Amino acid sequence: MPRRRPLTLLTAALIALTTAATGCAANEAADGKGGGGGGDKIAFLMPDIASPRYELYDSPLFEARIKELCGDCEVIYQNANADASRQQQQANSALAQGVSAIVIDPVDSNAAAGIVGTARAQGVPVIAYDRPVLGTAPDYYISFDNERIGESIGLSLVEELRASGARGGLLQVNGSPTDAAAGLIKQGIHNAIDDSGFELLAEYDTPDWQPAKAQEWVGGQITRFGDGIAGVVAANDGTGGGAIAAFKAAGVPVPPVTGNDFEVAAAQRIVAGDQYNTISKPIKIVAEAAAEVTYQFIQGEVPAGETTLFDTPAQLFEPTVVTVDNLAEVLAGSDQLTAAEVCTGQYAAACEAAGVTDAG
Repeated sequence: MPRRRPLTLLTAALIALTTAATGCAANEAADGKGGGGGGDKIAFLMPDIASPRYELYDSPLFEARIKELCGDCEVIYQNANADASRQQQQANSALAQGVSAIVIDPVDSNAAAGIVGTARAQGVPVIAYDRPVLGTAPDYYISFDNERIGESIGLSLVEELRASGARGGLLQVNGSPTDAAAGLIKQGIHNAIDDSGFELLAEYDTPDWQPAKAQEWVGGQITRFGDGIAGVVAANDGTGGGAIAAFKAAGVPVPPVTGNDFEVAAAQRIVAGDQYNTISKPIKIVAEAAAEVTYQFIQGEVPAGETTLFDTPAQLFEPTVVTVDNLAEVLAGSDQLTAAEVCTGQYAAACEAAGVTDAG
């Protein structure tokens, strides 16, 4: 059972006053009908701009759900641009502004323990979002199952290589070494490929998930191993895209390459035959779930996790592998991407051949 932390006397008193003043409105809000929340401020601290997802999806979806639950709550959004020190400063600023909760996708999973400790000293709960915090456990963790993501993309790739009779070994392009979620994906990949019969030629932890760094490293491995590379297990669409760019720059055929995040560019590479798979993990699911958990905390409740990860009560969602075979189906059910966004210009003919135009 996850450990529940006692509220401070000051926090308990504030909750009691807030509950007395806003009882009816809070009940409405808990039902998702909007209403007062005492004007609470909530910090939503995201890690980087290497992926456009935080501005395009995570932040607006989180804020929209908070507004449904708590009409007069304010979300303070900040992006650290891959700088752990900046994220610490943003957290300190949010605490100085009197936030009632912090939702953080950490730049550095270890460094973020300091943010948790500072917030806890002030009676402010911390919800880890997408990436876990290590060292000092936050109050809650919400994400897709990252180890399962690694297993899924790895197994999918191995099955494809076996079916095609491919020969050679694998390159493994991991995410940032300071991101514990990347570490979970890395472990999941190893779970899938270590006993697959395909030799792991080399692997690389990509600083800050930077596609350019992944491209540079893969380019070096192409020089080293030549046509002995049967496939590349890349931890996300950015690093996968970097790997694909390296093969194209070298003027050699692109082997099957994995990804994760279901970005527009990845879907386009899949339909064009350049990328083998990606992972659909609808951001709406985690953003809204995080908003609901955060609202529970600011109402004085302590939500129980469905599981525990790194000593933290957690809720983990299951990912979906996407290849050209199910791309149309996944797009048809997606509220994140549409066929119209994917099947532009040069991709229109490939989309039609794959039946993706029927997904809109």
